[in-house]
Amino acid sequence: MFTGPLVVSSVLQLLFNAADVIVVGKYAGDNSLAAVGSVVPLVNLMINLFIGLSIGSNVLASRYYGSKDNTQLSKTLHTSMIISFIGGVILAIVGFAWSNRILTWMDSPAETLPLASLYFRIYALGMPASMVYNFGSAILRAVGDTRRPMYYLFSAGIVNVILNLFFVITLSMDVAGVALATIISQVISAVLVVRCLMNEKGALKLDLRKLSVDTHILSWIIRIGLPAGFQGMLFSFSNVIIQTSVNGFGATVVAGNSAAMNIEGFVYVSMNAFYQACLSFVSANVGARTYDRINRIVIRALGCVIITGMILGGSAYLFGSALLSIYTNSEAVIAAGLVRMAYICLPYFLCGMMEIMVGALRGLGYAILPMIVSLIGACGLRLVWIFTFFRLPRFHETKYLYITYPVSWIVTFLAHVICYITVKKKFDLNR
Repeated sequence: MFTGPLVVSSVLQLLFNAADVIVVGKYAGDNSLAAVGSVVPLVNLMINLFIGLSIGSNVLASRYYGSKDNTQLSKTLHTSMIISFIGGVILAIVGFAWSNRILTWMDSPAETLPLASLYFRIYALGMPASMVYNFGSAILRAVGDTRRPMYYLFSAGIVNVILNLFFVITLSMDVAGVALATIISQVISAVLVVRCLMNEKGALKLDLRKLSVDTHILSWIIRIGLPAGFQGMLFSFSNVIIQTSVNGFGATVVAGNSAAMNIEGFVYVSMNAFYQACLSFVSANVGARTYDRINRIVIRALGCVIITGMILGGSAYLFGSALLSIYTNSEAVIAAGLVRMAYICLPYFLCGMMEIMVGALRGLGYAILPMIVSLIGACGLRLVWIFTFFRLPRFHETKYLYITYPVSWIVTFLAHVICYITVKKKFDLNR
């Protein structure tokens, strides 16, 4: 019941980018498709630090909600909302000012660089709204409300699709049109979640006059969320390096990679919803000191991501050609996308298993440990492979690049399981 609306919300949020990619791929051409798709890893790199901080807000709010500490819950809400806006403004300034330089460093193909830079500069202006929505929905999730954020994203998603079609087909605005449509939809979702919180009662009521940073709350949000954000940034950095390697194979492969990555995103967010549920449930039970429930939460969450990942990942690959044809009419682009899906989409449930263990550890209050394990087990392995074996002519193919994902997921999952067993024993002994 908790995760269902969360899955729908995550899918709707993905549709913001998917609508961009589909519309430009169908009506603006493969270069526009490659331009929009190549920006996605860069966007993720920029926002993951603050998304990590929103995880800190979620854990803290869940814990205070579980322990019924309304004073601290209210302080968490107001501190979270102010840092979300400030963080969004910082991201907007950096993205707008440095887009061309960063994309050039990423070795974006010359034929897509101007389009990618234009898309990213406009997209960056919507960062404050995006951050406000993400932090606001994280607070609502902490108290078990996943339905209203779903409704807000559904409303914004409809507007996004309509504006995409209008700006690109009617006004011929190309990538600028889809970026502008995304900004408008992000503003709508942010306004709706702020309005929701302002109309709440009790500890969840957002009072704009009380917006301030409580240093004690902020220190806890940073302590829990910063390692998560730093981990997300380095994960995204490794993906940017991989994207840079993909860029070296030309615009056709970049376009196919972008379309496949968009499809995989729907599989990922469906599993990631169980990660967020695991995080919230474990944290709330820690606050309520009901430690005996935690193992059952983790086991059920693992079962959910395995089933979800195998069904959705397998189905996505089975119908891969048809799905990729939604994004492009090029047979060469579709063929390039299927290569990625074979090595990443099919075993995607392994990524979900790894995420569940990370969520369990963060819910228990351990933020640095899963960060270190993830960076060594996932990012480290991928980067070592790219800078060593992948550079050899024998292994310089996209399939040898993609295979680093499932291998790193297996290694990191097993390491997290060992860490979880060790940490959980401490809770059981102190019960």
